[in-house]
Amino acid sequence: MRIFPLVTALTVTATLYLAVMERESLLGFAGVLADDADEIVTDPAEVARVRVVATRSQAQPVANAVVLRGRTEAMRQVEIRSETSGLVISDPIRRGAAVSAGDPLCEVAPGVRKAALDEARARLTEAEINYRAASGLSESGFASDVRLANARAALQAAQAGVDRAVEEMARLVMHAPFDGLLETDTAELGSLLQPGALCATLIQMDPINLVGFATEAQIDDIRMGVPAGARLASGREVVGTVSFIARSADPQTRTFRVDVIIPNPDGQIRDGQSADILIQGLEQQGHLLPGSALTLNDRGELGLRVVDEDGLVSFETARILRDTADGVWMGGLPDQINAITLGQEFTREGARVAITWADDHGGAQ
Repeated sequence: MRIFPLVTALTVTATLYLAVMERESLLGFAGVLADDADEIVTDPAEVARVRVVATRSQAQPVANAVVLRGRTEAMRQVEIRSETSGLVISDPIRRGAAVSAGDPLCEVAPGVRKAALDEARARLTEAEINYRAASGLSESGFASDVRLANARAALQAAQAGVDRAVEEMARLVMHAPFDGLLETDTAELGSLLQPGALCATLIQMDPINLVGFATEAQIDDIRMGVPAGARLASGREVVGTVSFIARSADPQTRTFRVDVIIPNPDGQIRDGQSADILIQGLEQQGHLLPGSALTLNDRGELGLRVVDEDGLVSFETARILRDTADGVWMGGLPDQINAITLGQEFTREGARVAITWADDHGGAQ
């Protein structure tokens, strides 16, 4: 009963002997030529190499752009308030009306102010007469210097009273301080205004500001006076220049305010519209490569796996400068690189790979 296991063991032993010790004779017996067998045998190191696709890339100047999220903001906005009290005697001007600098907006009834002005002028006339008399007597030696000084003080006090009365009369009419649009109706006819009460709100819309907030990483790439553009939420595209860069960060968000001034002659851009702002940044050197070439190293850093002409793989950290339809512009890299664009996830730093150059139309090394 034990003859079958014994026969099986002898058969396996003989097969292993022929396969290992008599391999060439076995191949000859099977009809395979020794020369052909030699061609099949390759270098184990070559067989172990991963095949990748790489691209030779030369750094090029990149017009970098900084993208901010922001909003439109009126160039100037002011609340025109009353400096005195009284009933409004002017007809209201409706919101949306365009006004020019100096146009009257609200007028308050003078009340007794006109009488107070007339009284102040009469007292001034009396004081002038008394001063001239005292001056003449003083020159003739019939009046003391004290009387002359009292007359001069009375004259100056009367003049101050006239000035106060004139200023109070001027406060009866509230004027537009600049050209703009009324954001609210002016005070209604017959309403009572007290000091500090609102007459109207006036805004200036031409030009208009675009306000964005740059991060600490973006702010160094923005310069005063550089071109900028924006796409409003309505789809309208506008262009302007950077007019202000904050020196102090917002303590809550750690961002810096950036203003872009935009012409708005037709007034179609409104205050408070959302906008995507694109600001021309500093020109940098970069490589245009597929976004799929980006990978992470063992430390979690973003970059590319690159290869030298001998197939040795290394890792270069990179930062994204700009995303386009043709690929991603990447900075922080050497001027000349051989970037692995396909197969980078199947290799590692220090390994050797078999390269297929993308710019050689599939020619392999």
